[in-house]
Amino acid sequence: MYKNFNEIESYVLSGKIVKQVVLAGSHDMDTLSAVVTASKKGILEPILIGDEENTSKILTELGEQPGSYHLIDEPDEVASAAIACKLVSEGKADIPMKGNIQTSTFMRAVLDKRLGFVPEGGLLSQATLLEYQRQDRMIVVSDCAVNISPDYNDKVRIIKNAVALAQKLGSIKPLVAVIAPLETVNPAIPSTIDAAMLSKAAERGQLGNCIVDGPLALDNAVSAEAAEHKQIKSSVAGFANVLIMPDVCAGNIFTKSLTFFAQLKSAGCLCGAACPVIMTSRSDTPENKYYAILTAILQSC
Repeated sequence: MYKNFNEIESYVLSGKIVKQVVLAGSHDMDTLSAVVTASKKGILEPILIGDEENTSKILTELGEQPGSYHLIDEPDEVASAAIACKLVSEGKADIPMKGNIQTSTFMRAVLDKRLGFVPEGGLLSQATLLEYQRQDRMIVVSDCAVNISPDYNDKVRIIKNAVALAQKLGSIKPLVAVIAPLETVNPAIPSTIDAAMLSKAAERGQLGNCIVDGPLALDNAVSAEAAEHKQIKSSVAGFANVLIMPDVCAGNIFTKSLTFFAQLKSAGCLCGAACPVIMTSRSDTPENKYYAILTAILQSC
């Protein structure tokens, strides 16, 4: 399994993998900086949709020649998202990317049934890929931005989406921890009940090629010492490479805490779509936006 983003980059570069990424809301310094970096490394060919004047100005500030880029002037964020997704749907680009636009606006374009991004019976979910240097490994956290209060059936599909991403990272049989405030089932805390049901479903082979355990509190999901101290016997506890959050509030706060307080490197992506989709937060650093591009390219392989 890839241990860090540098290893993912090395794989993409060594394979000479090049994808056409169409950026909706291109008039944004941080996002354009990431796109320019990826373009210079030769791993993507960008189409930039947004306010052309501002986009050109930013490109110039980045030392680029605007005339060497494919620019589409569309300052309206709704229209820019729609154009980006339509280009991918028509096979004129490979991956849509969210720039300086609202997540809800971008998601409406992706969810447009006419474009075919969502498979029949599928569910889109967000995942954040974190580089956990302390343990020299990567962890997938889901869902942190899309599904607000997922029920049991939603979490089944969120797990399958997250497992597919973990497998792209090289984990043949991912270890999935379903996170709750505590590691025992408590009828007053619905997330613990969902976690126990998901664990049993996985035992019976209903969730695919993965091992699922829960409920697990965050400490014993990622720390073998904490799991041992609490006398939790589990093949997942302490070694989980996929963390399933109880709801979007927990997922969003958890991942942003790690990126802003602990400065963990991260990449946001959308899972479950017919093609990779790059969906980063507008507050993500250029570096993390670049990692999101790398992750999407890896997903496409």
